[in-house]
Amino acid sequence: MSTEPTVSAPEKKYKLVIAYDGTGYQGWQVQKIGTGVQEIVEAALAKLFPSGPRLHSSSRTDTGVHAIGMVAHFSVTPAEARMTPHKLSLAINAHLPPDIRVFSVAPAKPRFHARFDASGKQYRYFIWNHAGMNPLLRHTAWHVPRTLDVKIMRAAAKYFVGKHDFRSFTSNPGYERGSTVRNLTRCQVLKSGPEFKVIIEGDGFLYKMCRGIVGTLVQAGLGKFPPEEVKTMLEKTDRRVAGMTAPAHGLVLWKVFYQKTSGHVPDEE
Repeated sequence: MSTEPTVSAPEKKYKLVIAYDGTGYQGWQVQKIGTGVQEIVEAALAKLFPSGPRLHSSSRTDTGVHAIGMVAHFSVTPAEARMTPHKLSLAINAHLPPDIRVFSVAPAKPRFHARFDASGKQYRYFIWNHAGMNPLLRHTAWHVPRTLDVKIMRAAAKYFVGKHDFRSFTSNPGYERGSTVRNLTRCQVLKSGPEFKVIIEGDGFLYKMCRGIVGTLVQAGLGKFPPEEVKTMLEKTDRRVAGMTAPAHGLVLWKVFYQKTSGHVPDEE
């Protein structure tokens, strides 16, 4: 008697949007020393799914960096996928600390990948420009007590837009990497009273690249160099010629963009 081969049902894939206060974590990814946000969320998933699914994220954020729109995905067997996305979101959050929250859960297509399908990202950096620091923002904004010239900062920001080699604005990640060329579609400085907001969008980001850009903009705003000097910094591809690295706690991964096509340059911020 012949028997038909057993065909296992395809796994069920979910897309998550996650927010977290990065103050107490050593970045997103699982760490050998210290705690990453990823392992906390995976531990919550393990309490709901016996298979202990692994999360695959759109980005890697550095120690102390925050997120409001981190995207990740995971897969489970059809037998485990019993809850609706809304109930699953509530269930995951019930097992998370208050500084990490899943904002949404949605079914994803079998071929969806949070990292490789991303077409771009938006980061926002917050600065409090006043002699006295706003105590409510001490964990989420960089305190710059000296007056910043917003016009100079805006003039300098324009030089970052476009496709450039950003080697002068990235720190050494401690491993070999490929191209340091990235394409920025937006670098905008907004001001509302003492609060400055730098919005940066691009196809990908190098290690500490956003913070290198913001540190340079702030130093330009303080009169350390003219806006056009940014062009020279980009051309020299040498970290020593650019501005300082802004503190981690002012940076937020704000949004991840997706299109139908893939081919995203990996993010290292």
